[in-house]
Amino acid sequence: MSAHLPIDDATRRLLHQHAFDLSAFEAEQRALVQDEAGPDHNRLHAEIKPPAAGDIAHLPALGSPSREELAERGRAAIARGELGVVVLAGGMATRFGGVVKAGVEVFASECFLSLKLADVAREADRARSEIPVFPMTSFATHDEVSALGQALELDGCPVTCFRQSASLRLTPEGDLFRDTEGKVSAYAPGHGDLPAALRRSGVLERFLEAGGRTLFMSNVDNLLATLDPAVLGFHLERGRAMTVEVVQKEQGDQGGAPARVAGHLEIVEAFRFPKDFDQDRIPVFNTNTLVFDAKALMRDFSLTPFYVEKQVEGRVAIQFETLVGELTAMLPSSFLLVERFGPDARFAPVKDPAELERRRDAIRRTLSARAAL
Repeated sequence: MSAHLPIDDATRRLLHQHAFDLSAFEAEQRALVQDEAGPDHNRLHAEIKPPAAGDIAHLPALGSPSREELAERGRAAIARGELGVVVLAGGMATRFGGVVKAGVEVFASECFLSLKLADVAREADRARSEIPVFPMTSFATHDEVSALGQALELDGCPVTCFRQSASLRLTPEGDLFRDTEGKVSAYAPGHGDLPAALRRSGVLERFLEAGGRTLFMSNVDNLLATLDPAVLGFHLERGRAMTVEVVQKEQGDQGGAPARVAGHLEIVEAFRFPKDFDQDRIPVFNTNTLVFDAKALMRDFSLTPFYVEKQVEGRVAIQFETLVGELTAMLPSSFLLVERFGPDARFAPVKDPAELERRRDAIRRTLSARAAL
């Protein structure tokens, strides 16, 4: 790290511990100063079309022979010790009062992380095999998530946390953003850091050396993204590097969706579509629940650092984030439509206390039906 960067020693240590990339930061700062970064620079300038017929497969219905065939294939892989689970747990729950979301209580004595671990432990017990769990943390969550993981660790599910990187916020003019006390403001630059963080930590190499082959990834706040052997079986049957779960789009959804970019099917974030593209033409929505061929992540990916505006202490701060969905532009990917409602639902993210209150009973019913409570 450059000694001339005007930051305090504590921040310097934090950045060093979390793989701060000075050259990338300086390039982003330069782009901002030279007016080469902003909402319009995020947009794609290529031919965009909705998914074609046959681009998106449907997860077979519960109880159907085809669903059971996929599940058997997934269970066999779990029994061979080939599966690991990644939980994205780097976010601070600002809408819950700035606490670490992984530790937010969902039911009495059950938090987001404990419910995730219980789900994995259930499948590990069924398969009589071990399923390691790898929470990806940030500088803001690592200590608490690590302590939680150690306290909540269950038989058959060893927990190993690994850190994503950190960077510094900027003002719209390209200066270091400082809070009211004059301190610089660090942030975690998006879940696109997943492959690099897995490699930096040694977690990915050790997983592969132990016979691991497949990684199932979900957000810590999407409790319905349970470890379904049928989803794993679908991924293995298709034989592609990456599988993306999508659901039917609802009014108000914000995020990515599969689209054909210059003929190639990939996840496109909402802010990347051209202004004149009607996003309602795409009826499905990315859940950020993914399955990876672990070996496919053992290389560098040139993900786009997207310009993002945040409100910090009532002022605009600029940060640059990479998103894991962009890997679909670089890896052969399958897209799987899963249920959003009912007993087979797999998407119910919780972003604030009001949403938790609205969804708690439905989440409880679904998890109970899956014996995950």
